[in-house]
Amino acid sequence: MGLPVHDGIELIPRPEQSPTVLKAAPAMVAVDRLPEMIDGQTRAMAETVTAGSVQPIRAFVAHWAAVVEIERHPGTARTYHRANYLANHAATLQECASTPPPWPSSTAPLTRR
Repeated sequence: MGLPVHDGIELIPRPEQSPTVLKAAPAMVAVDRLPEMIDGQTRAMAETVTAGSVQPIRAFVAHWAAVVEIERHPGTARTYHRANYLANHAATLQECASTPPPWPSSTAPLTRR
């Protein structure tokens, strides 16, 4: 049985904000989002060439740095995903307050393997 992971623990240290370093981080904290990241990086590079500006790459790095920052803290990620789910599915504020998350493991303690 694994050790409990308490809120406030970091699954990985905060990575440097560069495309190369950030590319490895989601593989450790949000592996299901790797295809989305690769697609975003490809689009950002194409937009950079088309626009003649590095702004699309900067936006890509800022976006994925935020994703990694959320996902590397299990408690923060759980809260964020619940809030995001409710923002997109609840019809009223009352429903937000009373609706449990749609995934069963969200209330179970996380364990480190």
